[in-house]
Amino acid sequence: MRERKRSVELLVSVLGLLLLLGACHQQKKVVAPPPPPPPPPPPAAPVCTLTAEPTTIEKGQSATLNWSSQNATDLDLEPGGGKVQASGTQSVTPDDSTTYTLTATGPGGNTSCTARVTVTAPPPPPPPPPPPPGPSEEELFNQNMKTAYFDFDKSDIRPDAQTALQSDADFLKQHPDIKFTFEGNCDERGSEEYNLGLGQRRADAAKKFLVDSGISGDNITTISYGKDKPVCTDHNEACWQQNRSAKPVWGTESQPAAPAPQQ
Repeated sequence: MRERKRSVELLVSVLGLLLLLGACHQQKKVVAPPPPPPPPPPPAAPVCTLTAEPTTIEKGQSATLNWSSQNATDLDLEPGGGKVQASGTQSVTPDDSTTYTLTATGPGGNTSCTARVTVTAPPPPPPPPPPPPGPSEEELFNQNMKTAYFDFDKSDIRPDAQTALQSDADFLKQHPDIKFTFEGNCDERGSEEYNLGLGQRRADAAKKFLVDSGISGDNITTISYGKDKPVCTDHNEACWQQNRSAKPVWGTESQPAAPAPQQ
């Protein structure tokens, strides 16, 4: 009994010692520090959008720029805008085609976005309608040139003929390239041969008056029709007066052939 009791006491003592040693060992164990917290995420990069409406305009017209941004603390719009808010609109009227740039800057860096406005020249105005055609020189000649009339059997320039021929000279000075013919005419009295000569003297007298007034003689032809081209065929003085003339006619005429002698 006594042996058994000692064995039990010894076993208890050993167990107690082991427990004591284990407790001491646990007290000396070092606890590892906690891991450090993860680093904060990097700041988000800025983002921007920039649009133009319309993108094509005629010179003198305007377009509207529209923009927005995120993660930006500073925005710069060029050309012409400068510092702007995070979002907004602006009317622009460029003289030439222009690319607008919005630069966004923030803790996460910077970025830029662009919008282009194309400026076109307005179409030219339609040409004016052509002016209505004016009268030709021939029409003006026929409207303005006056006939000189003569007394019976005379080729002298009488006062009314001087007035008519001076008006002709004034017109021809404004149209120096016109070439024309003075037709000399007579009334029905007298012979054919005599009237051809008288008609020629009348035409030559009218030409001399114009040349003396400053008109080039190279532009004036003379011809006599005698009594062969009457404008009136009645047999009275009023009618004969109309046939005694130097009449200006457009263009150059050739001398008519002499009448064949009668058999």
